[in-house]
Amino acid sequence: MDKFNFIDNQGAQIVNIKDYLYRIMASWKWFVAAIAIAMSIAYYINISTQKIYGLKTTIAVKEKQNPLFSSGTNIAFNWGGVSDKVESIRKALVSRSHNEKVVKELQFYIDYLKEGRFRKEDVYGMVPFKIKLQPNQYQLLNTLIKIEFVSDTSFNLSVDFNLEGDTKVYKLINYKNESIKDFKPETSVFSKTYSVDEYINLPFLKAQIIVTDNDKPLKGTSFYVKLKTINQVTSTYQQIRAKGLSGTSLIELSLTGANKNRLVDYLNKTVEVLAADELEQKTNYARSTKEFIDAQFKNTSDTLKLIEDNIGKFKQQNAIYDLSAQGSEIFSRTTDLDRMQKELIDRIEYFENLETYIKTHTDYTKIPAPAIINIEDASISEMVGELTKLSIEKEKLSKEVTTNHPSLKLVNQEIETTRAVLLENLSSLKAVTNIRLENSRKRLNSYNYKLNKLPNKEQKLINYQRKYNLTESNYVFLMQKRYEADIAIAASVSDISVLDSAKDTGQGAILPRKSFNYMIALLLGTILPLFVIIAIEILDSRIHSTEDIERITPIPILGVVGKNTAPNNLAVFLKPQSVVAESFRALRSNIQFLFARDTKHKSKTIVVTSSISGEGKTFVSINMATVFALGGKKTILVGLDLRKPKIFEDFEITNEIGVVNYLIAEESREAIIQKTKISNLDVITSGPVPPNPSELLISSATDELVNSLKEEYDFVIIDTPPVGLVSDAIELVKYADATIYVTRQNYTQKGMLKIINDKYQKEEISNISIVLNDFKVKSGYGYGYGYGYGYGKYANSYIESDKKSFLSRLFKRNRS
Repeated sequence: MDKFNFIDNQGAQIVNIKDYLYRIMASWKWFVAAIAIAMSIAYYINISTQKIYGLKTTIAVKEKQNPLFSSGTNIAFNWGGVSDKVESIRKALVSRSHNEKVVKELQFYIDYLKEGRFRKEDVYGMVPFKIKLQPNQYQLLNTLIKIEFVSDTSFNLSVDFNLEGDTKVYKLINYKNESIKDFKPETSVFSKTYSVDEYINLPFLKAQIIVTDNDKPLKGTSFYVKLKTINQVTSTYQQIRAKGLSGTSLIELSLTGANKNRLVDYLNKTVEVLAADELEQKTNYARSTKEFIDAQFKNTSDTLKLIEDNIGKFKQQNAIYDLSAQGSEIFSRTTDLDRMQKELIDRIEYFENLETYIKTHTDYTKIPAPAIINIEDASISEMVGELTKLSIEKEKLSKEVTTNHPSLKLVNQEIETTRAVLLENLSSLKAVTNIRLENSRKRLNSYNYKLNKLPNKEQKLINYQRKYNLTESNYVFLMQKRYEADIAIAASVSDISVLDSAKDTGQGAILPRKSFNYMIALLLGTILPLFVIIAIEILDSRIHSTEDIERITPIPILGVVGKNTAPNNLAVFLKPQSVVAESFRALRSNIQFLFARDTKHKSKTIVVTSSISGEGKTFVSINMATVFALGGKKTILVGLDLRKPKIFEDFEITNEIGVVNYLIAEESREAIIQKTKISNLDVITSGPVPPNPSELLISSATDELVNSLKEEYDFVIIDTPPVGLVSDAIELVKYADATIYVTRQNYTQKGMLKIINDKYQKEEISNISIVLNDFKVKSGYGYGYGYGYGYGKYANSYIESDKKSFLSRLFKRNRS
């Protein structure tokens, strides 16, 4: 005999895969239900989730200088070099102080809300009114204030304080200094009617409601106003994204939120505030320089006036009004030399200040530029610009790399080299300037010697004139610089320019992503049932189809029996035209092939057993006996399940005496045989439950009983105990000409067949076959067997269907 082995060939694997696919397809209702539920959830999420919009604006950051001035004369002179302006602007846009300023200007700490389907919706920019808070007053914080218009000119203001005993305390805020204090309302609900523009003077609110759109009817509309702290709102808008576009000086600002009007106003206002702040910072140097010049100009003006008065008095007192020819020449020469000396002294002073700054500082990004002097040597400007550039690069690298990084070390070396060269040039330039100053002083001394030879009155007049001319020259110079400073301030433009302002062009919401949610729902609705089905299949150890039996045992399948719809186990007798009855007739035909050739015309014994109780062993025994009896064969059904006798109930006979009484010699064989209402069918019940059923079954009396019955009956059907629970059935197999092993769909465990498999492989049992009981055709489980076991759809004309219409079943249920 071929031993049973699990089949591992590729064809079998393909069959297994097909079988799993059939089983998955058989659960299509679960997929439909899961997908429908998932789609419903996705639909609810799509309609209930707060819609989020995203808007953008793009700005350019480019340093713009006044073209009317050169680098040497412009009062807003910059040493030059590169700056990390784009990064600085980007950081400023997300800073707390900047966003706080924008929030205050837009008064975004005031929320305008309206009752929506799922939540209170933000309706900023869509309300026909605004609330004007009185400055430096305390206002109710984080509490809904309902404004319900009773007419176009009046409204009802109400607040539900929702007090919980005497412990509920609310907060009030003063937006001027952002101070907060506690407020304990006197009533749970406040309500009062006001006119539009009327001053609301309440302990928790001091404001006015001002209509902004007179074209919209207000009567019957209601809104909510909610006040927040500035810090609350600022932290929200600090989430603004400022992204520098690679390779350009452009910054893209993007902001997301539920209200497009707020997004538009905020993005445009943040750029406006940024441009104003940047322009103010840009002109700070010119403004501070102008302040310095104004102070010097006033002092010089006062000094010039004083000298002018002194000259006038001196001329009157000494009756001298004009200089001699020699005095005029000396005056002209000394005046030029005085002016030159002042310029050289100022230049040396700046060189010394610059030299001191470079020697005492390590950050060269803010080297002081000359305010009211001109630098003639271009190399100084170039080296200062280079030093500034390297310092900015060092500052940027220090944030990205460690101090020992080669790139940072290289920049430090370049800074030291440039610094040393600059100091050396400054020293040389200062020395040259000192020489020029010394030469001018020598020349001035020679003219002073000539001056001393003039009359005393003329000397004094020349000295007065020299002081006056020098002061006047300084006065004119300062006037020119002040004029330049005014022009620089007035003509300066912001380095921020808007390329693409924020605008509501009908952009759709970016959240929720409806298509994505539906796709995820479809995916989950497909995958989750699939996983559940696969998990059930993997964990399922029950027999569902004949294919399951074929895969785990080499024992042949005799046939399948459908679900019994009769009131008891006499299915063949009570419903002879049913599918179940026909399946037993098919079993009767198929079992003939199990009998040996020499027993063809002899009495035959059929043993019916199963793995455990509940698989339908007794049901199969009764109906196999019935189908043989109805076929004209003299048949007897013997109940040898001595532990749980059952068959007597269906035949409406007693179990007072039976096999046990015969085996213990209390009754004769004829006494224990009972007739049934089915012709040709007798029954021997089990009788009283004995204390030693196994010993009784293996006694010689059992042999005598079976042999005597075979002499009288054509078929002896033996109903035995389950082989998975006791060994009695194995002992009774020796009497069998054929053995039927009953399994039940969706009930019998696959592992239970191991016992009968072992017996079969060891050749301890022969002529055994399996019957699959309680079988119901389900798409996906089995595709070779059915109730008719081969009749298919053609059986409908000859076989009474067990299926009833929905209306019939409903009527029967209602009647019962």
